[in-house]
Amino acid sequence: MTSAFAGTGRLLPDHSCATPHLADWLSEPTRQYLAHTAAGHSLRQIARLTGEAPSTICRRIRRIEDRRDDPLFDEALRLLGAEVAQLHQTQTPAEEPTTMTAPFRSPQGDEGTIAREARRILRRLCETDAVLAVAQDLDKAVVLRPGPDGEQTRTAVVDRSIAQAFLIKDWISCLKAGRIARYAITAAGKAALRRLLDEDRRRRQAALGFAEAATPFQAQHAIWGTTRVAEGGKSRKLRVNLAESPLAVLGRRKGPDGHPFLSPALVQAGEKLREDFERAQMGPRVGQNWDRFLTGGDRGGFLNDSGLAEGPRAARARVSEALDDLGPGLADVVLRVCCFLEGLESAEKRLGWSARSGKIVLKIGLQRLLAHYEQTHGFVPALRE
Repeated sequence: MTSAFAGTGRLLPDHSCATPHLADWLSEPTRQYLAHTAAGHSLRQIARLTGEAPSTICRRIRRIEDRRDDPLFDEALRLLGAEVAQLHQTQTPAEEPTTMTAPFRSPQGDEGTIAREARRILRRLCETDAVLAVAQDLDKAVVLRPGPDGEQTRTAVVDRSIAQAFLIKDWISCLKAGRIARYAITAAGKAALRRLLDEDRRRRQAALGFAEAATPFQAQHAIWGTTRVAEGGKSRKLRVNLAESPLAVLGRRKGPDGHPFLSPALVQAGEKLREDFERAQMGPRVGQNWDRFLTGGDRGGFLNDSGLAEGPRAARARVSEALDDLGPGLADVVLRVCCFLEGLESAEKRLGWSARSGKIVLKIGLQRLLAHYEQTHGFVPALRE
């Protein structure tokens, strides 16, 4: 049995039916949903061909099915499903391999068109209180932004099909349903915009002869900003990545009282622990350890400290003292978040804690860590605005 889901016009073997090659920009859950609902493949068949559990496929399909309450999302999937069903009907037996007469064409356009429109529309949606308004009976969607006097200003116009692609890719979410639905940009949309803009920047640098190593998905996780650091009576402004670590992200979040959940002093205490951790070379090795081959003396183990310089040895001692002072529990979550750069959800799962409990424990641990540094090493946090 073969599947007629190939965008190139060639018939593919049966294992491709679980993830039909409808369009490069469609996610794997969307492909599996269309394979199940439009092409008629069972959940067990899709699970067997992808090597995943049927319950996993079922949850993905239910999650997409729940989103079909949104008329725009439902319309997009109906258009895609119609194309898949039409191609599935033209499927031929394996013993008669042929070439499809009409390759699949996504109703929402190709990846290049979506990316080009995303650079323009998502940038407008990042403006304060900007929304994407989509009427039920219009082929165009508009970006609206409220002005100082409360009047709505139209800042961009985009095809309805492109808005459907944004919604399928989870770049926008519905704020208000109705005859004129309003959509706002999501965190995934902001990350995609940062990635696209970084690709443009690298392309311009390459044209000028300043090409860098390709990191297409690195920029979407960065939030660049400026901060002023005061040290030794002087103040200077630095450009920093505000999302460089989970601790930095928590330092930007506001508590119920409107103040940062983690004070700058607590963030800097965690950064000092990470600095000593990196300097002590205590992180896991991801490659071959050549120390035992390049140094003389005892070659029997990798934990011998005789080859370390005084700086790494002292940093290792400071990390050990700090973790011993924190004790079990507090030391575990502080080490995972500050040094191993694990998110709170991941740390809670690894430690077997209940959801949303690690946030409070982390703050308590950082408070004790700051007190340890102040009492033991005379640590004075740098003031930041």
